[in-house]
Amino acid sequence: MKKVEKDEDKEILRKLVPRKFWKWKKIFGKRESERMPVQKAWDHAIELKEGFMLRKGKVYSLSREEREEVQAFVEDQL
Repeated sequence: MKKVEKDEDKEILRKLVPRKFWKWKKIFGKRESERMPVQKAWDHAIELKEGFMLRKGKVYSLSREEREEVQAFVEDQL
């Protein structure tokens, strides 16, 4: 059964994604999208200037289901 599903997924990929992008398909897979990126040597902190004042931004309200989903995702990543 899984082989049939994989064959169907490959067929969908061939139809929707241009061939030149196929080599990156693994990066956008379900498993990879559920993980946080691994820290690398070239990652860096953003240093704020002295006296920097944080400006208020928009707050987007979420439904109860959306909040629970976000919370579950954050807990999984921690």
